[in-house]
Amino acid sequence: MPQTLTILGSTGSIGENTLDVVSRHPDRFRIFALAGHRQVEKLAAQCVRFAPEYAVTADAGHAAALEKLLRDQSCQTQVLYGAQALADIAAADCVDGVMCAIVGAAGLPSALAAAKAGKTIYLANKETLVMSGALFMETARANGAQVLPVDSEHNAVFQVLPRGCAGRLDEHGIRSIILTASGGPFLDTDPAELEHITPAQAVKHPNWRMGRKISVDSATMMNKGLELIEAHWLFDCPPARLEVVIHPQSVVHSMVRYLDGSVLAQLGNPDMRTPIAYCLGLPQRIESGAQALDFETLSALTFRQPDSARFPCLQLAYEAMNAGGAAPCVLNAANEVAVAAFLDGKIRFTDIARTVAHCLNGSFPNDTGSLESLLDLDAQTRRQAQAFSERPNAKPYFQTASNHTEAV
Repeated sequence: MPQTLTILGSTGSIGENTLDVVSRHPDRFRIFALAGHRQVEKLAAQCVRFAPEYAVTADAGHAAALEKLLRDQSCQTQVLYGAQALADIAAADCVDGVMCAIVGAAGLPSALAAAKAGKTIYLANKETLVMSGALFMETARANGAQVLPVDSEHNAVFQVLPRGCAGRLDEHGIRSIILTASGGPFLDTDPAELEHITPAQAVKHPNWRMGRKISVDSATMMNKGLELIEAHWLFDCPPARLEVVIHPQSVVHSMVRYLDGSVLAQLGNPDMRTPIAYCLGLPQRIESGAQALDFETLSALTFRQPDSARFPCLQLAYEAMNAGGAAPCVLNAANEVAVAAFLDGKIRFTDIARTVAHCLNGSFPNDTGSLESLLDLDAQTRRQAQAFSERPNAKPYFQTASNHTEAV
């Protein structure tokens, strides 16, 4: 029987790549529902091609626009809108798997709904685990949901770890998990020039085709910080056994270090269809459309340690992960507000980390036991970050001392 899928975030880069993989295997997959927020023309084209039963948009206005486009093309897909509709298509009885690819905190409620319904969850929304790691993983365990990592780094780790080793690293001889990072577009930029970086420069990733928000996160290396927290929860790995190395070529997607001195790595071209196809095809390997890695064209594979002075957001993420509790939720919310402000031209590139540091250094409740408490904290942090980013005469630079990044 074909696997029935709901794709949350179908108009984003992960969603489009998922549909590309699905299109290569029409006998294996059936699309039940697509969710595309506000990109109604792209969502309409997807509905015409894949004929889902439901499509979900952000609000009534975009739903009406989508309905008109679908009527004009005689498409019978039913249009819904809003957060509850997202949860409903994630938890529907007929759905086998849910691709959770909505960017940011907005993806948490629907991902949690899929976990409560015991679905196979293809997790591309790292903020779900950053905000609610304990709650989400416990909900998945209690309801028999399977969580499969789609992020290229976590998928690489998943491929080279022994099955069932989460929480039992010592039993399997695992010393540490190593996440690789490209270093983004400013790896060799003079740090003194970073405050002058423009949004157009920040979204030009050298290796990966991604959305604007995640591209900026890659440029600040906050993306890698969020992935550290995600790996902590996915693999039940203590923070002290998580490493980050910069690998500019983006060929080695991550590694696992073993006690006997071995390091196992997963390699491939930087193409998100590879981890998507790996997850969708389990336990088999299926065609993804990605090009095979050509070793004859590889001039070098290089690695270096990240510079905390250049990438203060990575250090802030380490601190939030070690603090635990509500700190990662605060980290994520403050970063989302700061990145949005930067992309809108309201703050400088270097103000992103300043804003996040300010929110982490403030006082906040530590209740992470329910979705409601997490969403309240998320909203509170967003207000605080917004107010801080709008302060007049803010100085956009940093001073790094030992292992702590301080806003000046």
